[in-house]
Amino acid sequence: MKLALGLAPICCAAAAAPAWAQSEPPQPVAQPATEATAPANAEPAATTTEPSGAGNQPQAEAVATTSDRESQSSSTDILSKNVVTVLLDGRIAFANGERSFVNRGLGKTQFQGTSDGKYNFTAGPQEADLIWTPRFTNSLSASVSAAYQRHQENAVDLLEAFVSFLPSQKGSVGYSVRAGIMWPEISLEHTTGGAWSTVDVLTPSAINAWVGEEVKVLGLEGTVRTSVGNSLVSLTGSIFGFDDTAGTLLSFRGWALHNEKATVFGHIPLPPLNPFITLLQQHETRSFVEIDHRPGFYGRLEWRAPSAFTAALFYYDNRADPQAFTPSGQWGWRTRFWNLGINADLGPKTRLLAQGMTGSTIMGFKTNGRRWVHTQFSSAYVSVTQTLTAKAAVTGRIEAFRTHEMGSEMSPLESEHGWSTTVALRYNLRDNLTGFAEAFNVRSRRGVRANLGLDPFQPQTVFQLGLRLRI
Repeated sequence: MKLALGLAPICCAAAAAPAWAQSEPPQPVAQPATEATAPANAEPAATTTEPSGAGNQPQAEAVATTSDRESQSSSTDILSKNVVTVLLDGRIAFANGERSFVNRGLGKTQFQGTSDGKYNFTAGPQEADLIWTPRFTNSLSASVSAAYQRHQENAVDLLEAFVSFLPSQKGSVGYSVRAGIMWPEISLEHTTGGAWSTVDVLTPSAINAWVGEEVKVLGLEGTVRTSVGNSLVSLTGSIFGFDDTAGTLLSFRGWALHNEKATVFGHIPLPPLNPFITLLQQHETRSFVEIDHRPGFYGRLEWRAPSAFTAALFYYDNRADPQAFTPSGQWGWRTRFWNLGINADLGPKTRLLAQGMTGSTIMGFKTNGRRWVHTQFSSAYVSVTQTLTAKAAVTGRIEAFRTHEMGSEMSPLESEHGWSTTVALRYNLRDNLTGFAEAFNVRSRRGVRANLGLDPFQPQTVFQLGLRLRI
């Protein structure tokens, strides 16, 4: 298998011109054709592993003419070492605080302290990914990834499986299509395709952690892009299914900061539920499920200025029937939200990311004119990454989050608010090995903690060392 850099992005000012408008084709290694250009201010690398979201444009491959059969044949790569990648992630963590949500608590991270809340030590593998990115023609490719995750019920489970069609652009308008199981382009902190891993930090923001655990779809997505003056504009639309339970975790657990990613066949445990909800809801949520056979949709509008500034506005509506349910106790959640993402270069070695999300989710029948569960949610963060050397970069992030419960069968004490600060160092030890050191503190107030004998206000601090190997 070909060695490549462990998730370090490429150094370029990609925002100045879209990849689909470049005269020279990019040279990705084990990545799908829909991958985006690198964020500005990133470090040199052997791959084109980039963050998704507002800072991206799909890469355009040079398409051979029909008469150039030799070139067309050379574009096919199905099973060579260049299209198979293994990604290994190991962690050492010191954490304090309450019981984690992965153990059916209300803790805000996947790590937790001792039984009395003091610091606890954890070490071992966090995740192992197998990524297959076959290329059938210069325009048609695919991305399939499966993963072992430490806290998932299945030893290995499917993450993504989609095909991408990206023909050469003719004239002023270009387009691309994706279809399959995938995460929408929302996160600014994760790579596109592959194993959907973070780039500059170990732990994503609350927004993108939630996207990873509850916003995965089976859909058909199309993008049209063109130049408007010196700027670049793209419009994306999608019809999708199999995301009817999105919102379950935000209502019953609230926001969290972690690396858990939804799998096709796995589940995420829920914390203790109130007596009414316990009679209805299975004590776990399955993120990838179709309940009501009603398609949802999302749309994304991106504007890329010539001055290394990109903004993207995203709207999502799964159109789930809040009264639909399965015999096992999985319910439809009508979830809608807006997301705004900004990616900007503040200098030759400084990159700013900012995201804000606001929305609502409802579940159940109406009692006295109100749904059983009606949760409004919002969160926002700002992060700055500073390149220190050719191998090292440091990132600082601050964020806030809240939920407000208005359901007839949910107490106002189910509402929460909190904030978090994060500092992370990324260092490229070798071409295929990246080290991380990270510390973050999260503080939140959720009234129902009192039912567990806890103070409604809970602080938690996590220190992590991580190694990420790409083979």
